[in-house]
Amino acid sequence: MSNKIIKIALLDMYNGEPNQGMRCIIDVVNRFSPVVSFKIFDVRVKCELPDINSFDIYISTGGPGNPLIGDGNWDVKYYEFIDSLNKWNNENVIKKHVLFICHSFQMACLHFGLATVTKRNDTSFGVMTIHKTKEGLIDPLFEGLADPFYAIDSRDYQVVQPKLSIFAKKGAKIISLEKIRDHIQYERAIMAVRFTDYFVGTQFHPEADPISFVSHLRNKDAKEKIRAMKGKRKFRNMLEDLLDDDKIYRTNETLIPNFLRTAINDLMKTKKMLSN
Repeated sequence: MSNKIIKIALLDMYNGEPNQGMRCIIDVVNRFSPVVSFKIFDVRVKCELPDINSFDIYISTGGPGNPLIGDGNWDVKYYEFIDSLNKWNNENVIKKHVLFICHSFQMACLHFGLATVTKRNDTSFGVMTIHKTKEGLIDPLFEGLADPFYAIDSRDYQVVQPKLSIFAKKGAKIISLEKIRDHIQYERAIMAVRFTDYFVGTQFHPEADPISFVSHLRNKDAKEKIRAMKGKRKFRNMLEDLLDDDKIYRTNETLIPNFLRTAINDLMKTKKMLSN
C-alpha cells in the first residue's frame, strides 16, 4: 500500500448486512490498481472513519435503512468527517475527492440542506432510466453515457424538493433526474448532485454490475419477493435490460471510472505542480 501513489478510502455504510455493492466497488477500483490502493472503513457498525491526512479519494457506499436516522454516534461522526473534508478543500491546494452513493447521497443532501428526503410510496427496484439535466450534459461524471442512460436503482427513500436558493448559494448543481412518468403525478426524484467541484453523488448504484444483480435474482426468495413487488412482466423486462450491453454494462464501465480518472488526474497534476 505504501508504494501506491493515490490512496482510496471506501466508507462501508452497509451496516453489516450482506451485499454485492462492496465487491462491485472493489472491482472498479482494482481497474486502477497500478496507481491506487484502498482500505475499507466500517462506518455504521464499528464507527470507523479514515484519517483525512492519509487518503486522497473517498467512496461512501449505499446501505440499508432510513437515512434520516442514525444512532447518535456514527452518524454524528460521519457528518463531522464530511465537514472536515470540505474544510480541507477550502484551505488546501491538494483536494479531497468524494463520491456518495445512494444512502450516503441522501445523507449528504440532507446535511448540506439541499433538499428533502422522504419515504417513497413503494420501493424503487430494478433498471431505471436516468435523465441528465443541462448541467449533467457537461459534467465529467457522465462523460461517455447517453442521455438518458440506465442504472440499477434500489431504494425506499428519495431526494426531492430541491431548495434552489441553497443550491445557488453553495454552487451545487442537480445533474440528473429520474425518469419522466406522465401517468403518475409524483415529482421526479433527484438522481445525482454535483455538490462541489470535488464532491459528487448519485441516488442510483453506479457500482452495480449485471453479473452480481443476476446472481441476486437467482436467489429463490429474492426472485419471489421481486416478482410479488413488481410483477412477472417487469421482472422479465429487468432481466432483458441487464443483458443489454448498452445499459447497465455501460454505466458500470463508465461512471465510477470517470470519477476516479478525474480525481486521479487532478491529484497527480497538482502534486506534480507542487513538486516543481
